[in-house]
Amino acid sequence: MTTGESQQNHSILETRIWIDGCFDFAHHGHAGAMLQARQHGKELYVGVHSDEEILENKGPVVMTLKERIAAVDGCRWCTKSIPSAPYVTDPVVLNQNRCKYVVHGDDITTDANGEDCYKVMKDLGRFIVVKRTPNISTTDLVGRMLLYSKEHHIPPITSKDWDAYSSKKSTEHPILGQDAVERYKMYATCEDGLHPGVAVFVYTKDQEQLLTLVSPNSNLWSTGKSVFYIDGGFDLFNPGHITALKVLREKADKVNALVLVGLNDDYDVNKFKELNYPIMNMFERSLCVLQSKYIDGIVLGAPYAPTSKFINLIPNKVLKVFHGPTPEDHDPYIEIKKTGLFEQLGPHEFDSITTKDIVNRVLKNREAYEERQRRKGWKAEIEKKIKDTEDAQNPAN
Repeated sequence: MTTGESQQNHSILETRIWIDGCFDFAHHGHAGAMLQARQHGKELYVGVHSDEEILENKGPVVMTLKERIAAVDGCRWCTKSIPSAPYVTDPVVLNQNRCKYVVHGDDITTDANGEDCYKVMKDLGRFIVVKRTPNISTTDLVGRMLLYSKEHHIPPITSKDWDAYSSKKSTEHPILGQDAVERYKMYATCEDGLHPGVAVFVYTKDQEQLLTLVSPNSNLWSTGKSVFYIDGGFDLFNPGHITALKVLREKADKVNALVLVGLNDDYDVNKFKELNYPIMNMFERSLCVLQSKYIDGIVLGAPYAPTSKFINLIPNKVLKVFHGPTPEDHDPYIEIKKTGLFEQLGPHEFDSITTKDIVNRVLKNREAYEERQRRKGWKAEIEKKIKDTEDAQNPAN
C-alpha cells in the first residue's frame, strides 16, 4: 500500500456521521436522533457511553452496555456501534473512526460538572444540530413507572377514525393526526433515512379491516414474497424484543420471506397485563418497532388473538405465525394453532428480559432513580442557561 493510499484510508470522511449517547432502554426519541443523523451522511457511527460514565454524569442506567449496544445495532439507520464512547464528545475519537461531524438534538447535554458535552465540537465547527423528538425521554418513562400513571394510554383506532383521516377531515385520534402520520413516514424509510422502506398498516377491530397508512418500497411487498408474522405488546422495546426480531429475520431470510409485526393496542395490553401497562402507548411502541432493521412492516392495533380471517387480510401469504418465549396467561393462539401456522420462536440470548423485568429494575432502585429525576431537574436549569446564551449569540438559529 502506498503512502497516499494509507492517508486516504485514514482520512476523515464528511459522509460518515457520528452520534453518541446513553441510549438507555430504547425509545423512539433515540431512533429519531439516529434517523436525522443518518440523513446527513452515507454512514452513521453510534457512540454508546459506558455504564460507569453514565452513573457518574447522569445517574444509574436501566440497561447494561451490552443490552444498549444490542438496541443500537438493531436500528435501521445505524452503520456501526462504538461501545464505551466518552461521555464528553472527543474529536480524537471521531478522528479515529474517520467521522467529521457529530449530530445532537437542539437541547443541551451537560456532564457531572455542568459543562456542555459538545462545546469542543461546537468550537471546531464539527457540530450539527437536529430537532429533538418532543414528549419522550428515558426520564419520562422512568417517571411513568414510579407514578403508575395511565394518562399516556390512547384508545383503539376505529373505522370512524380511519374514515375521518382518509377523507382528510379532522380526527381526534392521536395516531392519525398529521404530525403522527408524518413521523410514521419518516420512521418507515429505508436505511438511508430518505426513501420509502417498510409498510405501516392499520387494523380496525370494529370493521375488521386492514388498511395501508404508509406504503412500502414498491419492490418490497409486490414481489410475491411470503410473510412471517409475529405480534405482541413490545412495551419498553428491549433486547428481548430486539433479539427475537433478529432471530425471526434470520429465519425469514432463509426462505426469502418478509417479517411483519403486529402491535396490540393499549386497551388489549392493559386488559391482560393490568396495572399501568403498557408503559409506552401504542404510538411510542410502534415507532420503536418500526425503526428496527429486522422488519418489513407493522400492523397498528393488531388483534390480541389473531384469527384466520385477520391473517387472510395480510396482502401476502402468511407462512408462519410466531410467538416469542414469553409465556401468556391467556393463550391467544388457540385458533392459529389449529391451522398449523403457529411456531414458537425458540430461545435467544436475551429471552429472559421482559417489560416487567425492566420495571422491576427501576422499582428495586427506586431511591436512586428518584435522585436521578431530581438531578435531571438541577441539570435542566444549567442546560437552559447555556441554551439561552447560545441563542442570544446566534439569533439566526
